[in-house]
Amino acid sequence: MIQVLFVCLGNICRSPLAEAIFSDLLREKGLNKLVSCNSAGTAGYHIGENPNPRTIDTARKNSIPINHKGRQFASGDFNNFHYVIVMDSSNLRDVLYKGGERGKNVFLMRYFDPSDRNSEVPDPYYGGQSGFDNVFDILSRSCEGLLKYIETHHNLNEH
Repeated sequence: MIQVLFVCLGNICRSPLAEAIFSDLLREKGLNKLVSCNSAGTAGYHIGENPNPRTIDTARKNSIPINHKGRQFASGDFNNFHYVIVMDSSNLRDVLYKGGERGKNVFLMRYFDPSDRNSEVPDPYYGGQSGFDNVFDILSRSCEGLLKYIETHHNLNEH
C-alpha cells in the first residue's frame, strides 16, 4: 500500500484537512485499498487533540468526513510513508532536518497545485473563516494533483 503523510505545524488545521480531502478522493475513486494517508505536525502542541473546530466546520460544510487526533511528525515516519507532503517552507525545513530528501519523498503540497505550483499553503489559524475556505480550495486542487501524480508514478491508472 502506498502511504502518504500530510504535515503542517500543529496538525489541527491544514494537514488534517488535507488528510480528510485526500481520503475522500481515494474513496471516491476506489483507490482506498491501494493508497492511504495520515497527517502530523512538526510541533507537539496538539498531540491527541481533535482538529480545530473551524477545520471540522470547513470539512463538514464541504461534505468531507474528518476524523483525526493530532500527532507529531517523527523521523521514523520516513520508513512508514512513501510521500511526506508539507504545507510550507518552515515545515519543509523541519522535515528535511529529520532526514527526508526533497523531491524524492518530501514535497511542498502546492507542488501539485496546477494554479500556483510551489507556493505555500497559508496557515489559517489566526484568521477568520474565509482563510479556512481558501485553504480548503487550495488543498482540494493540490490533493487532486497529488493523486494524479501517484496514479501515474505507481501505474494506478489501470485500476
